[in-house]
Amino acid sequence: MLNRLSVKLRDYAQLVKFRLSLLVVFSASMSYLWAVNRNIDFVTIWLLSVGGFFIAGASNIFNQILEIKSDALMQRTSERPLPSSRLEIREAVILGMIFSVLGLLLLSKINLLSFVLGCLALLVYVCIYTPLKKITWLTVIPGAFAGSLPVLIGCTAATGSVSNHAVLLFLVQFVWQFPHTWSIAWLLNDDYNRAGFKMLPTPGIKSKYASMLIMFSTFLIVPTALLLYMYESIGVHVSWIISLFGGLLFLSSIIFYRARTEKSALALMLGCIIFLPVLFILLVAEKFI
Repeated sequence: MLNRLSVKLRDYAQLVKFRLSLLVVFSASMSYLWAVNRNIDFVTIWLLSVGGFFIAGASNIFNQILEIKSDALMQRTSERPLPSSRLEIREAVILGMIFSVLGLLLLSKINLLSFVLGCLALLVYVCIYTPLKKITWLTVIPGAFAGSLPVLIGCTAATGSVSNHAVLLFLVQFVWQFPHTWSIAWLLNDDYNRAGFKMLPTPGIKSKYASMLIMFSTFLIVPTALLLYMYESIGVHVSWIISLFGGLLFLSSIIFYRARTEKSALALMLGCIIFLPVLFILLVAEKFI
């Protein structure tokens, strides 16, 4: 009995992509702490965190429902609960609906704007980004948009409006999404080809042109982040530290462009994964120290 329950919970955790959903919560919560200027409302941050987790989980559930046949073709995803038939589609749909309703209900308790942005994130990810993955590599744009909306949700939860500072932070994460997504696509290119996903700028081909675009998108991170300093959203010391970390990330992208190997793509991907939490921690630390 306990063993079956444990297996079921593991399948649910895999269905909602538990760790990825926690990263969404981290992004939204840190944005809230940055925007709230020390006036923390713990009820609001609880609603934001739990509601954000449900929205992210629902997005991942519906994504896997729509991609069940594609997931069955890829080595990385063939053992997920749906393609391996450990969970039924009907069960996943019900769970996705429950997560959607709960997530949107909790966000609506914060304010109307957070609710609307939560709806938008869910719809763009499921209805635009997911189906476009088999049509065009430009799917990265709605994917980056949906993936960056937690920043705006966190900021609007704090202020009740979309401020210039919130838009600038949104832009930083939006630009960051491109090298992050494309470095992953480079590493998973063979699997993506089997499923028919067009994720690289030159779909299915690890080309020099694709690596150049990845390098260029990485370069854009620091200038975009420095807009925060230009509009007095961050101080000079934080801007220098961000520039240092961004410069190291760009150096990694140059190495990747020249080598175009899986090892260099992995280094760039890990660099992207490290950069974003460091950015948020610096932004919040500056507000509270």
